[in-house]
Amino acid sequence: MTASLELAGFTVGVTSARRADELGTLLERRGARVLHGPALRIVPLADDTELRRATEECIQAPPDVVVATTGIGFRGWAEAAEGWGVGEDLRSALHGARMLARGPKARGAMRAAGLPDPWSPESESSAGVLEMLLSEPLAGRRVAVQLHGRPLPEFTAALRAAGAHVVELPVYRWSAPTDVTGLENLLDAACAHELDAVTFTSAPAAGNLLALAGERGRLDRLVSALRGPVLAACVGPATAAPLAEHRIAVVMPERYRLGGLVRALCESLPARARVLPVAGRRLQLRGHAAVVDGQLKPLSPSAKTLLRALMEQPGRVIARRDLAGTLNAGQPAQRALDEHAVEQAIARLRASLGAPELVQTVIKRGYRIPLEPTEDQAPCARPRP
Repeated sequence: MTASLELAGFTVGVTSARRADELGTLLERRGARVLHGPALRIVPLADDTELRRATEECIQAPPDVVVATTGIGFRGWAEAAEGWGVGEDLRSALHGARMLARGPKARGAMRAAGLPDPWSPESESSAGVLEMLLSEPLAGRRVAVQLHGRPLPEFTAALRAAGAHVVELPVYRWSAPTDVTGLENLLDAACAHELDAVTFTSAPAAGNLLALAGERGRLDRLVSALRGPVLAACVGPATAAPLAEHRIAVVMPERYRLGGLVRALCESLPARARVLPVAGRRLQLRGHAAVVDGQLKPLSPSAKTLLRALMEQPGRVIARRDLAGTLNAGQPAQRALDEHAVEQAIARLRASLGAPELVQTVIKRGYRIPLEPTEDQAPCARPRP
């Protein structure tokens, strides 16, 4: 596989609403199939009375510190103030405050609003901002905190406990999607192990997927999938918190960016797919395709199922009846396949691979992947007649 197609053969679920197109494009450029199932929607609060009240409070009693948690949220606040005709008054009130930004996007939004260059922690986290604030006296100081989709009770409670007067700015909020069809499709695909990974860019998205699974009576299946064959990928530790409650391990980038998230998948997904030396070739099974000597070979669902069953026990003979049982799993009785159908399916698998020798027939017994023994293989893994 070329470096630009590290994700070829894999199917990745995308749960984000905002910037879903950007993330999907990044994944597709690296060869992945993308299934989009938005797990939330952003509800703007430009006309919200609470935001307007907090804005007027900041103008009448300018804050000593302003905390921006997201770029989109801070821009939304500035745009709402402009719409109310108090944009210049708000900028004047904030100009003398100390500016703190959770990350580079929030920092850029503050700069774009014409405010002094803000400080931001290397961790790009609310915890990093809070740690810096608590390192200085806060008694009697006014701190304006732009929220990011939901309240930050631990953050604001810590500031109030230190004596600060906190003004909360609810610029937008997260809500469940009005149409859950896409999310239900993603849930079905994850539970059926038809996805190789699911990406999360916010904690509410992860929480909403888990909640939907619970409502549909499928939470155990989803958690089992995300603990096993379906990789959970999160943009950062805050996003991963709802998954951690279910003991779901995740991968995440060192820097909490979409590009970093995609790079983490490019490193993790191929590493999870075994590469076997078979009949003088290199064979790897990815989500919906095989890779033979670096060449991608698309597979039908039945071919993928057969190859997975054979590769799970490389070198061992798998009986036709057992392969039939694997193909029939979850199928209604009237659609059950017999051993003759398995022979036909094996023939189609060989044609798809373009290398018939990768699936060997053992007369009167079944089929096997003729694994070539290597020095680091245990004896039980070595092919036998």
